[in-house]
Amino acid sequence: MYKYLNSIQSPLDIKKMNPEELKELSGDIRRFLIEKVSKTGGHLASNLGIVEITLALHYCFNTPDDKFVWDVGHQSYVHKMITGRKEDFDCLRQYEGLSGFPKRCESDHDAFDVGHSSTSISAALGMAVARDLDKKENSVVAIIGDGALTGGMAFEALNHLGHVKSDMIVVLNDNAMSISKNVGSISNYLYKMRTHKMYSTLKGEVQGIIKSIPKIGGSVYKTAIRVRDGVKYFMLPGIFFEEMGIKYFGPVDGHDIDELIRIFESVKSIKGPVLIHAITKKGKGYTHAEKHPDKYHGVGCFDIEKGVQPSSARTYSDVAGEKLLKMASEDNRIVAVTAAMPDGTGMRKFKDELPRRFFDVGIAEGHAVTFCAGMASQGYKPFFPVYSTFLQRGFDQIIHDVAMQKLPVTFLLDRAGIVGNDGETHHGVFDLSYLGLMPNIVVMAPMDGTELEQMLEYSMTLDMPVAIRYPRGNAAASEINRSELCLGRWDVIKQGEEIAMVGIGKGVEIALEASKLLEMEGVKPAVINARFQSHMDIEFIRSIAGNYKHIFTIEDNVLSGGFGSKLKCMLSDSIPELRITNIALPDKFIEHGNTEILLQKYGLDARSVSERISGSLTGFQAGKES
Repeated sequence: MYKYLNSIQSPLDIKKMNPEELKELSGDIRRFLIEKVSKTGGHLASNLGIVEITLALHYCFNTPDDKFVWDVGHQSYVHKMITGRKEDFDCLRQYEGLSGFPKRCESDHDAFDVGHSSTSISAALGMAVARDLDKKENSVVAIIGDGALTGGMAFEALNHLGHVKSDMIVVLNDNAMSISKNVGSISNYLYKMRTHKMYSTLKGEVQGIIKSIPKIGGSVYKTAIRVRDGVKYFMLPGIFFEEMGIKYFGPVDGHDIDELIRIFESVKSIKGPVLIHAITKKGKGYTHAEKHPDKYHGVGCFDIEKGVQPSSARTYSDVAGEKLLKMASEDNRIVAVTAAMPDGTGMRKFKDELPRRFFDVGIAEGHAVTFCAGMASQGYKPFFPVYSTFLQRGFDQIIHDVAMQKLPVTFLLDRAGIVGNDGETHHGVFDLSYLGLMPNIVVMAPMDGTELEQMLEYSMTLDMPVAIRYPRGNAAASEINRSELCLGRWDVIKQGEEIAMVGIGKGVEIALEASKLLEMEGVKPAVINARFQSHMDIEFIRSIAGNYKHIFTIEDNVLSGGFGSKLKCMLSDSIPELRITNIALPDKFIEHGNTEILLQKYGLDARSVSERISGSLTGFQAGKES
């Protein structure tokens, strides 16, 4: 099936091939990726688009001595294949298997751990400066997508790079996409550069002609350089980077092996920072992915012939998007903001039906938070749907620009808790802790889709910041009676004797399942939906907690600073005889793997919870009898 792929064991094998063989190897790699990712799931379209760039980099440079820093890292599969991990792709993103992102602990060829956007130039510059201090001569290359270039941190790094002028190469992989189609002035600027390829050719030819003129060529060229600034603004597509002190080359065809090798070899000896602008097609080589690159950014298992099939299940993202659109249709104050994730957060319909009140700021979470704050200060009600793990990058802005001013911005934290195969960079297991530190924010977590809709409506009644966190996956409504939302109050959804399980968010679902197992042992626990992480009505909670001898809190957040630890601190003085046990995730970075496997490993599945409670009660009784 593969003509050359099976013979590739390391980057040294790439260097033995000629460009024609590398072109055929590109086809092998694409077939391999489609086959493997269809079985394991993963990031497909981005990896199909960067095959030739990766091959050319390894052909021209020598890792691990030379350093490749991949932005986000979801496009590093080809790099992993070339660097000796091809045989591990059957366990890609599986528990204890190959990570979907670069990991230093996995290979010496992975120079930096990544998973979030816009960090590559900063990290690579740090490596380049360290190399300079050590008086070494290895190359450092940052590979960044045009979507990641919308993040402010990338420009902070470019600004610093142009100032320190270290020898470093930035490869801009421009496919006009991040997860969804890119937006904004940077995207428009790159589009203009893509359409000015003629200038790059003309520029080189003119320079060569002038310099070749006998006797006077050198002086004429120097004169041309002096007047260049008056002309280049009209002609030079890379003027933005040139003015920052970074030499610009491109645009080049990111799928032309010969051209890529020529330019990489050429820039290796250039002093100072260089940016190579490569145009690629996301999803190249697989028709379904080429037509719908957004749908093939991150995929589950799929049939290669049929492609990814739409699911009929209603997710929490769907619930949030549909409910918010309905609310916005009835209230002109509501606006929605996304950080390059209209599809991932369920906001596509909102964007299509209310485009004037939908704002995509690019991959710029910090800006998004303060942008929302500015709108809220003028009487609007901004909603910011964002993955929990990505909102971490707006921590200071939430404190300084939203909470401190008590502005009514609502954060919708999608993918809270364990999210599975993307691993530690994507698990949303810190949000209850970091949001719980902040005054003035109402923090809520629904037990199901119905309660999420209620919390969205409730947020409109609060003239202050709100954060609603919910998990990835299906949002089936629970057939239970529930009380109205009231700030800080619990909802007892199942009566019990002596002990109570108090869950928040997904913790309620776990508690309900665990209660059934305990009842089979003769234990009748109450199940309580906490609903609120902040502004807890302590008097109301005391009145409920006083009915039980032992409370077990359940949450899919780390233990430190989470719901359980906060409740324990609040009740320990007022009800000293009450025993409180916190069941949460450990204070560590959780590895990648199937969600059910990870919950079981860390004692957060229903059976583990029931066994822990049963064991705790047995131990308590034994202690009393002794």
